[in-house]
Amino acid sequence: MDFFMQVISDRVEADNVLRKVSSLIDWKRVGWKVGRVRSKLGRAGYDVDLMVRVMLLGQWHSLSDRELEHALRVRLDFMLFCGAAIIDDSPDHTTICRFRGALVRLGLHEELLAEVNRQIKGHGLMMEAAPVAVVDATIVESAARPRRQIEAMPEDRREDQAQEAPDHPVTERLSADPDAAWLKKGRKSFFGYKVFARSDGEGFVDKLLARPANEGEAPHLAAMAAGCEAARLLTDKGFASRSNREMLAGLGLKSGIMFRAARGHPLSHWQKQFNRLVSKARWIIEQAFGTLKRKFHAARARYLTREKVGAQMTFKATAMNLLKAANKIELVVA
Repeated sequence: MDFFMQVISDRVEADNVLRKVSSLIDWKRVGWKVGRVRSKLGRAGYDVDLMVRVMLLGQWHSLSDRELEHALRVRLDFMLFCGAAIIDDSPDHTTICRFRGALVRLGLHEELLAEVNRQIKGHGLMMEAAPVAVVDATIVESAARPRRQIEAMPEDRREDQAQEAPDHPVTERLSADPDAAWLKKGRKSFFGYKVFARSDGEGFVDKLLARPANEGEAPHLAAMAAGCEAARLLTDKGFASRSNREMLAGLGLKSGIMFRAARGHPLSHWQKQFNRLVSKARWIIEQAFGTLKRKFHAARARYLTREKVGAQMTFKATAMNLLKAANKIELVVA
């Protein structure tokens, strides 16, 4: 460590969260895992692991690429997190933008989340085989809005009953975001996406999926259940269907799908009890959504198209997992 980095290290507190994260993650291995992205970006040819850290800082603190470029030059904790290389020549906003775009095009944001989770598990801060996994969905508003609202739109939990309005295609063309859609939830209407997430019983997220807001939950449970290593998968009644219960059984997963009453078929006492037990356990995913929206400013997308919104939410979930892991340790600096 050179003199300048030593000065920075002395000035950044031992309990700084970025300092804790640096002690947990082998960034060289992360860079190797996502190494398919072109490593020679910009004039300086920045290393992939450095660019990953830079990009995560921007997502963590909800900074634009220009704001991030400036912060890398003035914030000591950012410099310490990125290492000595950032002091000599930090990437500019165009390099950051192109690197993030390359990650998204190659689908490497999912590999980034998986590798970070793997290293967190290696420290014993995240369960290797969680007894339960929880799946839920939340609304994320689009970065763009159409010029006018459609008169008829699907309501939350009744998406399959809605009929497409005649002017729906016109509304889509008038929007700068071609993949976003309208959804009515209660008395409010939202234009954007429905983001699905899967977490373990502690709230560590390991999978995300972004879909247009007007799509129902039930058809996407199979995608969210794929690769699940938990013994039981918990969901609310929005995912309830016979086919979904059979699908989970086929994957060797115990069903934790809450039961939904139908007209003329009220819930039995046992089903009500089951729903109460699931509700007590699945609050953790609601807490994760709350953290993502409150601390990581994920209530509204920064980018356009479903692909980029899904990647943005994956980046922010990666940052949230790192924060949860860092809060579990106490770092002693000599």
